[in-house]
Amino acid sequence: MIKSEEIGSIEGEIDTEMNPETAGGILDQLPLESSGNRWGEEIYFSIPFRSGEENSQEVVQKGDLGYWPPGNAFCIFFGRTPASTGDEARPASPVNVFGRVLGDLEKLSSFSSGSVIRIERAD
Repeated sequence: MIKSEEIGSIEGEIDTEMNPETAGGILDQLPLESSGNRWGEEIYFSIPFRSGEENSQEVVQKGDLGYWPPGNAFCIFFGRTPASTGDEARPASPVNVFGRVLGDLEKLSSFSSGSVIRIERAD
């Protein structure tokens, strides 16, 4: 579950088969809460999990959840970033995709840098 005052709650899922080391490591860290940042249509924030690249991708799908190894960051992609070409969602450098947002991606556009975001297991 992704939560903030600006966006409310949005459901997501972590896929432990996609990138098992990354997904398992992040699941072990939940709940996560931090001040988030925006980079185009991406929300990201540092987390206390450290890992290298695992089946990393240079281009992701809208709605993907990714881990960015250089910044130890949890990333939520919902559209174009400053690195995008055309309509693609492109991180600053390769990310390990480990899940997806299942809810309304449009709600994420209300998020502002500096706002608190929380990632927790759904009840």
